[in-house]
Formats: sequence, C-alpha cells, structure tokens
Amino acid sequence: MMKVYLDNAATTPLDKDVLEAMLPYMTEHFGNPSSIHSFGRKTRAAIEAARKLVAKTLNVSPSEIFFTSGGTEADNMAIRCSIHDLKLTHAISSKIEHHAVLHTLEKLAAEGLIKLSFVNLGLDGHVDLNHLEQLLKENDRSLVSLMHANNEIGNLLPIIKVGELCETYNAIFHSDTVQTIGHYPMDLQKVNVHFITCGAHKFHGPKGVGFLYVSSKIKIAPLLYGGSQERNMRGGTENLYGIVGLAKALENSIAQMEEHQKQIEELKNYMIDELKAAIPEIEFNGSCQENCLYTVLNVRFPHTENAEMLLFNLDIAGISASGGSACTSGSDLGSHVLHGIGSDVTRPSVRFSFSKYNTKLEVDYTVAKLKELFLVNSY
Repeated sequence: MMKVYLDNAATTPLDKDVLEAMLPYMTEHFGNPSSIHSFGRKTRAAIEAARKLVAKTLNVSPSEIFFTSGGTEADNMAIRCSIHDLKLTHAISSKIEHHAVLHTLEKLAAEGLIKLSFVNLGLDGHVDLNHLEQLLKENDRSLVSLMHANNEIGNLLPIIKVGELCETYNAIFHSDTVQTIGHYPMDLQKVNVHFITCGAHKFHGPKGVGFLYVSSKIKIAPLLYGGSQERNMRGGTENLYGIVGLAKALENSIAQMEEHQKQIEELKNYMIDELKAAIPEIEFNGSCQENCLYTVLNVRFPHTENAEMLLFNLDIAGISASGGSACTSGSDLGSHVLHGIGSDVTRPSVRFSFSKYNTKLEVDYTVAKLKELFLVNSY
C-alpha cells in the first residue's frame, strides 16, 4: 500500500538540511543565549543571524522581528497587545479566520473590550472590499485582522489593497500570514501592514517556533512577561534550535520558491482535472484556481452512505488529508470556514494540501482510491 501525505497545510515534513542545521544547537552549542560567557555568545549570535535573515527576506529591520512559539502566539500577541496598548475599541475580521484570531477576538468582545464586526464574504470566500471600507468609515481607529490566505479553502486576500484601505482610514492592520510565508515573496515596504505572523512548520521547518513582525510605526508592550529576551518583548528562554531551523527553512524556501510554486501548481491543477474526470459530481470550496493558495485544494464530494467516514477510509488506504484545519480535528462541529461561506456542509469536504515532495503518482493513487470509495458508497 502506498503512503501519501496530502496534509501539508497542517504541517510539512522537516527538510533534512534544516535538521542538520539544527543538530549542533541541540548538542555542542547548548549555551543559554542570555548568558554572557562564550557558550551564550555563540548561541546569541545564531539567533541574531536568524533574525537578520528573516528581516532581509521581508525587507524590514531586524528590530521588527520577534521570535515566538508559532503562529498562534504571534496572532494573540498582535491582537491582544494592539487592543490593549493602542487603545483600540473596534475590530474588523471575517468569520473564516483561523481560530487563533477568531477565538481571541471573540473573547475580547465577550469581555466588553472591543466591538467586533465581521466583513461580508462572497460565496467563493473572498472579502467584500466595499463592505470593509464601509466598516472602516463607520468606526474610527479599528484593528483589521484578515488572513493573507485561508488555511482551509486557500483564498488569497488582496493584502496590498486592504493595507491601502487601512492606511486611508487610520486603521491598524494585522494579517495572519502563516500559510503564505515561505510560499510567496513578501516585501513589507510595499504593504501597509503593522503585524504579520509565521509558523516555521508550514514551510519544512520545525514545529513550535515562529515569529511576529511588528512595524516600527507602532509600540506595544509584551504579551508574556519574564526575562529580557527578545529585547524585553517576549519573556522566556528562546527556542534556539527551532529559530535556527526556521531561518534555514525560510532560506531554502526563498531560494526554491519559483521552482516549487510551478511544480506544486501543476500538481494541484492535475489533481483537479483527474478528479473532475473520475467523479464529475464533485465541486470545489473557495476559488480553487484563481486568487488562491497554490498549495491547497478543498473538494466537496457527492453524498455517500457514510460521509463522515471518507477521511477514515482514505487513511485506511494510506492517504493523509483533512476535513479542515488540523487545529479543529477533534471537533464534531464541522468546518467554521465552510459554514462561513455558506457551503453545503451536508456533503463531505476534504482538504488536500501539497508540498514539493508530492508526485503525480501519489495523485493518481489518491484519485483512484477516491473513485473506488465513491462507487462503493454513492447513492
């Protein structure tokens, strides 16, 4: 039986050379980066080299990069600190944001700290920019929190246009870029954004590490207090080998970006064509081929006798995919994203997400198994 991993939006396999870059910092270079002796200076230098690489990639200052435990912490820091420290009382978001954003904003709204507005979405999941502008006009000094690419359906936000609207109406702009860092070039000198977030495991780096970009135009206080790490902005001993791995994975992604985007895009389009031929009744959630993340394909299948068993049956066949975000895999409430765009949630939907390691042979195997399952279970 073939083993096929098509859940790269949840996490990607660690590149071998990323592990090799990390290993010395798990063994001989073990000093605490806050120590002043040679062991500490060695590891501090590695962290600062990583910070400079990240900053160069985004065309920002190293002083604007803060390492975190991942995208969730970075999102929480951006939202909570901006609401508290910048004295914002209104936030604009969408109902299909990652739960790291959505639940944080809903909690703040429930505590009476902010008024929360949701921007309208099209049936394809794209943000209604006219409604966004209306909300900005009606509410002074808002926080706008909209993700660059949706992690379940892949829709891409016109981030430059949203940044321009935020600038016009003096709003603070936070974008969860966890699914796009390492997959698209990003020059933050060309985007009016105050916060972006990153999780290294989305581009073949290690889990448990990410970063938050905070524009030098604004000043916030820490979310986590403790020591003076991250220039007094994030207490706690740094995840040294994780940070080293993040930098190496990002360096790889930038160097190989054009090649891998072409490869993955071709593979995704190939799977779309093969699925249409094998199971003509399928539909796609979101805009699967235009203004969308090239690594994500969300497929809505016809009714089956036991729709909720589709993922289970794929797993038995050796195929790993998901019904939505990995962060909600234990929930039986269904995808909040598909509910948010008005998709037919009575039909089973599967998110297939690709990386540079996937092949056409794997797609052929997956489509064949899906066709077999559909023929057995359809009614």
